[in-house]
Amino acid sequence: MSRRRFLLASILSLAGWRAASAQPKTARIGFLWTSNIEAQYLEAFRMGLRDLGHVEGRNVLLEQRSAAGSVPNLDALAQELIGTGVDLVVTQGTPAARAAAKATSKIPIVVALGEPLGARLVTGFSRPGGNVTGLTVLASELNAKRLELLKEMNPKASRLAVLFDPTATNADGAPLLRTKELETAARSLGVRLTVLPVKGLEEFSKAFAAAAEARVDAVLLSPSPVLSFHNTQLVDLAARHRLPAVYGNPESVKLGGLMSYGPSYTALFRRAATYVDKILKGANPAELPIEQPVSFELAINLATAKALGISVPRALVLRADHVIQ
Repeated sequence: MSRRRFLLASILSLAGWRAASAQPKTARIGFLWTSNIEAQYLEAFRMGLRDLGHVEGRNVLLEQRSAAGSVPNLDALAQELIGTGVDLVVTQGTPAARAAAKATSKIPIVVALGEPLGARLVTGFSRPGGNVTGLTVLASELNAKRLELLKEMNPKASRLAVLFDPTATNADGAPLLRTKELETAARSLGVRLTVLPVKGLEEFSKAFAAAAEARVDAVLLSPSPVLSFHNTQLVDLAARHRLPAVYGNPESVKLGGLMSYGPSYTALFRRAATYVDKILKGANPAELPIEQPVSFELAINLATAKALGISVPRALVLRADHVIQ
């Protein structure tokens, strides 16, 4: 090869190397769902990424695994997801966050929905201290407010019931639902509380039958992976027994549930994208503060209220963020 050709080849090779090195790395983002994959929340997350310059198929790839409400499957799914070579993992639900943290102590984990402090996945809100950070939903803390809303919906109510999954626990093995605190809240409202544990779909019918037999005026569905996954069945059972019910997830209200109260899941998923962006740019998850929700949404289904013979107080309707006619 002549010296001239050699120099030309070297220049072209160097130019090609520089072009290749200038190409941004494609980030692989793992997504581990405790329950089913929710299209609207996933789209909110994607929109948050796009706003920050991360476009799926261009400079980010998304690997997803869903336990479909089967918590025991999460450990295997987390290991499988980590095995795909993801750069970080986003989790939906505390059980998914636990499984991901068990699978890796090095790969960053962003909690989109869950209670990382209660699950002892972090040492504090301001400085998480490990590879886990993200957003908390304060699921159990909001149950007292949900009872209050049921009482406001029906001021004459004297008996309320709460359905909860006793297998949903924190790091100490204690149930996420703090029944003593909820009973205290019920007494302050002047109502009696019936606590009904349900571990799965096969126990739902018996629980609602027990609630009806106890002549309760309304039911609170305490958020958990199992109850969230079986939204449709729970809404149907509430309608069949003509029991007003309050949920933690607005999707239940769209399905025909009476009322829901909780943080905006859509906003939380979109916000989770900012954590992903910071970590991909080099931020240490141990130093990214856990965020708590600052706004909460009330949703009411007026058609369901009418079917139940409930006249929803106007003040409650005016406060609602979402009203289904």
